[in-house]
Amino acid sequence: MLLAIDIGNTNITLGIFRFDSGKPVRRPVSVWRLGTDQSRTSDEYGTKILDLFHYALLEANEVKAVAIASVVPKFDSVFEELSIKYFKKNPFFITGAGKIPLKILYDNPGEVGADRIANAVAAYDLYKSPVVVIDFGTATTFDCISKRQEYLGGVIVPGPVIAQESLARRTAKLPKVDILRPKKAIGKSTVTSIQSGLFYGYLGLIKEVLKRVSVEIPGRPRVIATGGLAELYTRNIKEVKAVIPELTLEGIRIIWEKNREV
Repeated sequence: MLLAIDIGNTNITLGIFRFDSGKPVRRPVSVWRLGTDQSRTSDEYGTKILDLFHYALLEANEVKAVAIASVVPKFDSVFEELSIKYFKKNPFFITGAGKIPLKILYDNPGEVGADRIANAVAAYDLYKSPVVVIDFGTATTFDCISKRQEYLGGVIVPGPVIAQESLARRTAKLPKVDILRPKKAIGKSTVTSIQSGLFYGYLGLIKEVLKRVSVEIPGRPRVIATGGLAELYTRNIKEVKAVIPELTLEGIRIIWEKNREV
């Protein structure tokens, strides 16, 4: 089995890929999400992951490799220690400087987040055509890939959750609210007014960014989405053709396979 780990600022997502004829199958057979807590140690996360294995009837010694995409540098050493201690494997970390099956056209490839690289690789592998990936994570990111297998760059904006928390933290009277689609754009209370801004404001932002980046990508790019709020927002955006929750994990798998072949 391959244990793929996506370490984000809000959540840590883990996926198990079983092997078939020596290669991991395309889709993860088990997926778990843990909260990102920088006060936790490798032992705290390690024992929690072993609990998840136990309830999924999996054995730690079945793991033949660990591959990690991390955007939280502080956690790199934590999960390296965890991988070695609990799975007896030196983990493979994805970076823009490694062997990536895309040509990265960023001015400095090392600046591209490992999760964005994984998303781009998985999206191109799936469609073999121009594609835009919208990832609704802590930040909302847009990653643009050409038909020529080039990572062109993208767009980064604070995600809806950051906006929601910032409003509640930096104002005296505005509460923290659930992010959902209100029935009307004009709110009749403080809560519904904030919800309207978070939903329709971001909906407008997404559509405008999509319109602009699509013009700059040769061909007619396919648009796909991933991340926790993808379903909520993209059901109102006709350009989005698919929501793929495990896209980042699949990208981690593909990149690990490419580097294993070296």
